[in-house]
Amino acid sequence: MIVGVGIDVVGVSRFAQALDRTPALVERAFTPRERVTPGGRPRSTESLAARFAAKEALAKALGAPGNLRWHDAEIAVVEHGRPVLEVRGTVAGRAEELGVTGWHLSMSHDAGIASAVVIAESLTGGPQFGGTAGVPQFGGTAGAPQFGGTAGGPQFGGTAGGLESRGTAGGPG
Repeated sequence: MIVGVGIDVVGVSRFAQALDRTPALVERAFTPRERVTPGGRPRSTESLAARFAAKEALAKALGAPGNLRWHDAEIAVVEHGRPVLEVRGTVAGRAEELGVTGWHLSMSHDAGIASAVVIAESLTGGPQFGGTAGVPQFGGTAGAPQFGGTAGGPQFGGTAGGLESRGTAGGPG
């Protein structure tokens, strides 16, 4: 059952301007593992913008509570470059409240726009808000809630840094 759906779009040039104005945003919003490619190179602005959109979409899928911490959601890369969500701390706590047992994530960036869609699902029929019950699921689930995580740190949800939020979906980011 779908528990929540979130979508977000980030203008890459506006995101780059935000990074220029606030260089610490990269460390506040992204874990060390998110900041680099699997090969160890720094991620492009487009790739970071897609990850930012994914975290915003995740917050929306969870009902946009104001207490989520940026580092409690991490976009990891698994085989064939597929992005998956790994959650802990405040994000895992909210997911558990809603009965979320799995995630679906799609990210893209093209023509100056980065986008992401997150679907939170429950295989146990837990609490639901928004979305539609009984919709067939496709793809595998990844990043089931992980508990433990860091205390403190910046929060996310809604729009941040004056970045625009618009809706669209896409492929790998």
